[in-house]
Amino acid sequence: MKTQPNTRAVILGQFIIEHKATVRSTAKRFGISKSTVHKDVSERLAKLDPLLAAQVKEILEINKQERHIRGGMATKLKYSNMGKNSRTKKRAVSD
Repeated sequence: MKTQPNTRAVILGQFIIEHKATVRSTAKRFGISKSTVHKDVSERLAKLDPLLAAQVKEILEINKQERHIRGGMATKLKYSNMGKNSRTKKRAVSD
């Protein structure tokens, strides 16, 4: 995403609000680093559009509060999939 930093900050802020996106998912979507997204929406956007920056900050705070739950769910999913894979491998070997 080759744009001016100020324009990019507004675009990223709008994306986060519209999709209730995380910094990581926003960075992945736009092909930039998490550090760039964070700097744009926390520093640049606050100077350009304080109202938009406040809305983004609310969403990022919610994401921050939920991150431990997301991490736990990801770990649970990982290990449940590992169990399924090992059972299918055992069946294939015994068949």
